[in-house]
Order: sequence, then C-alpha cells, then structure tokens
Amino acid sequence: MFENWIKAGAVALAITGAGSAQATEEFIVMQSTTSTQNSGLLDHILPAFTAESGIEVRVVAVGTGQAIKNAMNGDGDVLLVHAKAAEEKFVAEGWGVQRFDVMYNDFVLVGPAADPAGIKGGEDVVAAMSMIATAGVPFASRGDDSGTHKAELSHWKSAGVDVAAASGGWYRETGSGMGATLNLAAGMGAYALTDRATWIAFANKGDLEIMVEGDTRLFNQYGVILVNPEKHHGVKAEAGQRFIDWLIGSDGQAAIASYTLDGEQLFFPNAN
Repeated sequence: MFENWIKAGAVALAITGAGSAQATEEFIVMQSTTSTQNSGLLDHILPAFTAESGIEVRVVAVGTGQAIKNAMNGDGDVLLVHAKAAEEKFVAEGWGVQRFDVMYNDFVLVGPAADPAGIKGGEDVVAAMSMIATAGVPFASRGDDSGTHKAELSHWKSAGVDVAAASGGWYRETGSGMGATLNLAAGMGAYALTDRATWIAFANKGDLEIMVEGDTRLFNQYGVILVNPEKHHGVKAEAGQRFIDWLIGSDGQAAIASYTLDGEQLFFPNAN
C-alpha cells in the first residue's frame, strides 16, 4: 500500500512538472532577416519580451524572399522583414493578417578605399551604380532575393544596367547572406550594397569604406506581419499577435531605440 502511495505521488509530481514545463516553454517562430539577427538587435530586444510575456521567440534568419516563402509554407507564426512591396503582396494574397511598420534604417554603398569607380562622397546611388557598371569594376551582390538584393536590383534597373548579362564577370553573386557578401567584397576589393546595421556590426571591413549614403532611395523600412491562421491552422495567432503588439507598442519601440553599437543607433522605431 505504501509502495502504491509512492507511485501515485511520483505520477502526480510528473504531471505537475510537465504542466509547469509546458507553461514556461510557450514559444513562437519568427521568420526574419539576417540583418536583424546579425546586427545583434534580436538578441537585445527578444529577452525583454520573453521576460514580460513568458513567450520565447525562436528566430529563423534568412533573406527576406526566403522568409516570406517559409511563412507561406506555414513555417512560422510571425514575419519580420524589409521589402514593403513584397510584404503588402503577402497580405493582399491572404498569407498574412495585417502589416505594421516597425522601424527603419538605411542602406549604404560600400567599396574599396582606392575607389576605382570614382564614386566616393556621392549621394546619388543610381548614378554611382551606373559608374561602377561603366568602369566594369567588381561588385558583390547577395543574389539571394533578400530585401537588400531586391533594393539593389531596383537601383540597377533605374540605372539601365543589365546585371544578368554581367553575371560572372564584374558582377559577382554570392547567393549568401550580408556577412558572407561583405567578406567577398573585402577580399576582392569589390563594391556592395549593405544595410547600415550589418555594416556597423561587421568586423571584417578590411579597406572597405562607405562610398555613397544619404540618398532617399536608400531608405530601409521594416515591417511585421502575423501569418494568417486561416491559411495554416498551426499558427500560434494569440501568442504571435501578443508579440506584434509588444513590438509596435511603447516597450518594444523603446527596446529598439535603445540598441546601439559603438555609440551608434542601428534601428529607428517608427510604428506610430
């Protein structure tokens, strides 16, 4: 009888422990970009949300195009990316519930200190990229359908440059993230377009410098979207929306604004 009592107590403890573990292990999956992850922003802000809500945010950091595809496949609850037209299309086609502005920074065009294309100090990104193409000097592209790659392609189009025809020549596509692309640019003395946050956080700059900045066309907006639970019933809509409400609310926006590296603010909240 005493033995049975011990067994019953052990079962009760196991059930209580399982319930407790379950309560502290609630999580959502966020499809996001390499820029939010590699810059250190997510490591800075997500613990604050978890401490407040008890919800862990597990991040899949890929290019924006891949993040959107993953979300369309139901592999995530929340999408945080930076390609507004693609985000609006995602919502319009019913894959997402609603898009919210979260924060912004900008892109910069970087290149070797020797500046063989002669673009340093300019503020016209399209003119600078036209000069790079005319000079036929190396340019390293992510080539991965990321938000940065989408922005880069729009500038080549505005410049009237057919980079598909130049692929493998002066135009080099890495098919990789921003860090790997900047590594290639540093190694071969190439130009590249990068988001400023990744650039600030990037340690292996070599002799790369910012060549062009300040053009309004280099504005880089980030948005957040709840994946539509009507498309994928496994979406954790309540927890996902709670994270979005926090991110665009005063606490999340303050957390974003407080993130700096070497005294520089990397992202600027603008949900309101």
